[in-house]
Amino acid sequence: MRVGVRVRPGASRTRVGGEHAGRLVVAVAARAVDGAATEAALAAVAGAFGVRRRAVTLVSGATARDKVVAVDAPADVVAARLADLLRG
Repeated sequence: MRVGVRVRPGASRTRVGGEHAGRLVVAVAARAVDGAATEAALAAVAGAFGVRRRAVTLVSGATARDKVVAVDAPADVVAARLADLLRG
């Protein structure tokens, strides 16, 4: 299932939750240098959805704050967890 995320690099701590323009907010401590923030965001999304890091892949937005990721898990499980995370 594909999930739209908004990455906020340089945060004081890593956090997944909340909504920005219909996208899941992923705050990461890593800076947006050489893909470090993107990699940290993918790992954070994997942790939030309870899957391994390799089950989360970047679909689009490699250098943008708005990204689309694919989570390789049952769609109903991902949808339910996404609804919880969007509520904050």
